[in-house]
Amino acid sequence: MDSAIDSRDRPRRPNVVIMLADDMGYSDIGCYGGEIDTPNLDALAAAGVRLTQFYNTARCSPSRASLMTGLHPHQTGIGILNYDDSPEGYPGTLNESCVTLAEALGQSGYRSYISGKWHMASDIHAPSDSWPTRRGFDQFFGTLEGAGSYFQPRTLTRNETNVEPEADGPDFYYTDAISDNAVRFVREHRDRTPESPFFLYVGYTAPHWPLHALPDDIAKYQDRFTVGWDQLRRERLKRMIKHGIISPEWPLSDRDPRVPEWSDVSAKEWEAARMAVYAAQVDRMDQGIGKIIRELDELDILDDTIVIFLSDNGGCAEEMPIETAKDFVTTYVTFDPTTRDGREVRPGNDPSIVPGGEDTYSTYGRPWANLSNTPFREYKHWIHEGGIAAPFIIRWAGTADDGGLRHQPHQLPDVMATLLEAASTPYPEEFEGRRILPLEGVSMAPTLVEDQRDDGRLLYWEHEGNCGVRRGPWKLVRKYGQDWELYDLAADRTELTDRAADQPAMAAELSAAYEAWTQRCGVIPRDRVLSLYASRGSGLPSE
Repeated sequence: MDSAIDSRDRPRRPNVVIMLADDMGYSDIGCYGGEIDTPNLDALAAAGVRLTQFYNTARCSPSRASLMTGLHPHQTGIGILNYDDSPEGYPGTLNESCVTLAEALGQSGYRSYISGKWHMASDIHAPSDSWPTRRGFDQFFGTLEGAGSYFQPRTLTRNETNVEPEADGPDFYYTDAISDNAVRFVREHRDRTPESPFFLYVGYTAPHWPLHALPDDIAKYQDRFTVGWDQLRRERLKRMIKHGIISPEWPLSDRDPRVPEWSDVSAKEWEAARMAVYAAQVDRMDQGIGKIIRELDELDILDDTIVIFLSDNGGCAEEMPIETAKDFVTTYVTFDPTTRDGREVRPGNDPSIVPGGEDTYSTYGRPWANLSNTPFREYKHWIHEGGIAAPFIIRWAGTADDGGLRHQPHQLPDVMATLLEAASTPYPEEFEGRRILPLEGVSMAPTLVEDQRDDGRLLYWEHEGNCGVRRGPWKLVRKYGQDWELYDLAADRTELTDRAADQPAMAAELSAAYEAWTQRCGVIPRDRVLSLYASRGSGLPSE
């Protein structure tokens, strides 16, 4: 084992808690510069460390698959979402060539629990080999689908039994249910099997659309965003620089040209209300995280537990025009047209619909996603920094608890490598008779002890033809159908100055490395995916 871990006084096999936000931008929470009140995450950061250059894979299902297996998502069978496009495309479900973190830790006597969103099985109604209870988890409460109402979540499941009636009560709110069941799992584990370490995965759906929040939480943010996105982006940048998260040498990226200046917005009150509901969703998630942390503390096992928080992709710029909203929702997400008390649900983004309540179904849209991803360009789906840069907080008594920052780049497969090392658990070559692909991640333990600099490692991404590769400060990135762009992230992390023309050798070297990676990891060319859907006469999944 690495001396960075063994040199510290730590439990031999620590408990593990991973808490994942859904569609939350890089700078939304307080300890990353945002205006949203997140005291529990801020306290977690103050007792641990924050990574400033941690990367996800730009989308829900692929990020979860990579986090849970230590592989790139394409290797797991989930290259886009959990839609079965086999045999020509991705099967959209965890395959037999990967092993989950729960399965691997189970070899060392861990008990594993999941509360929240799974989104890694193509069949979300009938139990299959890719359901959590069949991939190493002892107990499961949550949803199999990718999005939906916070008041009437579909596919709500306990272990392998549908429990949607549990959401029928007037006080049900999915974020609270996720938090409360996570606490319940911790408490029951302590009561029933205290001799075993545990792994708890908390997959929040907050703040993914629809904009659903509780009235008291919304009221708290009624006036928080009325100054508009232009001023708020500037204010966030100042706080991020002050906290050392962003270098003062990196200028703020321009406002998205498709977003108007705040002074030109006519429906300012409605726009501010959209962001207020989004903030309320994050706030409620933070309240639930506080419940989990307090439970660990009250049971006197917090210092025996590795606690991680991160987000699965950047802020989501998806709009939901009122004219097409119902078709969009019903095509990709199970949708209840009425509330629990019989009112009609009104989907779409329009000033006539103030979001937040159970009778609405809206998104916060591109303008506020642009704020969420401050100071970066682009959004969920894309491989520019706005799509893949994630807040990453880790509290681990075995390595560091200085409240500091770590600037070494890491990405999702590194989480599994780190946790298996901490648990003294080998990554298997075979599991239950299945040959397993080699682990793609590297341990973050040395970085957590003391900030490292590794300019030789290559990081890779691909999603929907948007792709990138990074080595040291150099990042090669492109949108599908466009030319490669090259950025020196040490000098220009907001990706404003393309260096491809004056550094052709570096661009060519990274491009060749990327192409070799796509062949090794089974990346299906985007053109082939588009042809597949065109031949079927169907639209592309977009949730």
